[in-house]
Amino acid sequence: MVQAAQKPQTLLSSRIPRDTEHERYHPELEEELKILLLPKDPNDEKNVIVEIRAGAGGDEAALFAAEIYRMYVRYAERQRWRVETMDVEEIGIGGMKYVSFMISGQGAYSRLKYESGVHRVQRVPETESGGRIHTSTITVAIMPEVEDFDVQIDMNDCKFDVFRASGNGGQCVNTTDSAVRLTHIPTGIVISCQDEKSQLKNKDKALKVLRSRLYEMELAKQHDAEAEARRSQIGTGDRSEKIRTYNFPQGRVTDHRIKLTLHRLENVLNGDLDEIIDSLIAADQAAKLSNLQDAE
Repeated sequence: MVQAAQKPQTLLSSRIPRDTEHERYHPELEEELKILLLPKDPNDEKNVIVEIRAGAGGDEAALFAAEIYRMYVRYAERQRWRVETMDVEEIGIGGMKYVSFMISGQGAYSRLKYESGVHRVQRVPETESGGRIHTSTITVAIMPEVEDFDVQIDMNDCKFDVFRASGNGGQCVNTTDSAVRLTHIPTGIVISCQDEKSQLKNKDKALKVLRSRLYEMELAKQHDAEAEARRSQIGTGDRSEKIRTYNFPQGRVTDHRIKLTLHRLENVLNGDLDEIIDSLIAADQAAKLSNLQDAE
């Protein structure tokens, strides 16, 4: 009786074509799975502190630093992240010798960590009467915001000086000594914050920057060659240490690490950075997968 009842089922099942789609080998899915299994950077979800310094090129480098600052601000706005300026040293013609600012938002570090290094600009300055193309550089440092429990700071190692915040041309914009200069005695790191009207708030911001710098230094010591290479990219702002070139006469941007060239410079400077960043992330993942396979 049991065998007789099973025969129709066997006959019926033999007439139904097998769906073998799920049994096929899908290399692209395997690749995606490997990427998902790559170790995550513990800092990826953190906010970032960005420092931009004018390097070789004088006033032209300071003007370019201001443009790159605006580029990151516009990118942050596209991501709906918050930007908070911490310190800025301006020159009278609209340039910036130095600017530090915080970008707060989900995954900010995961997207912006590849921006550390030397950025080079090639263009004819407005002051150049002969039409010659000049080359200038700036350095960009991207650091994750670090919590109090990540880095302990001994306040006895810190020296605080207060002074009056000043605007363009040295004009006093504050009648009280609200700006703060923090010196970390063991490392010699000096940080100034004058964006807030409150001395206490400027002090807190200065400590945030110090904490991030100390954390970055510790990573470089204990970490791998990757962290050390990233720090060495920041360098001195010399023209030879470039990661990206912005060529105005040709309207192009070239990222030298992945040999990517885009002929839409204006869009990039307006904050359209996703194609560059996505390409850098893909290249980084490919390199990590390759290292993983070599290790196997």
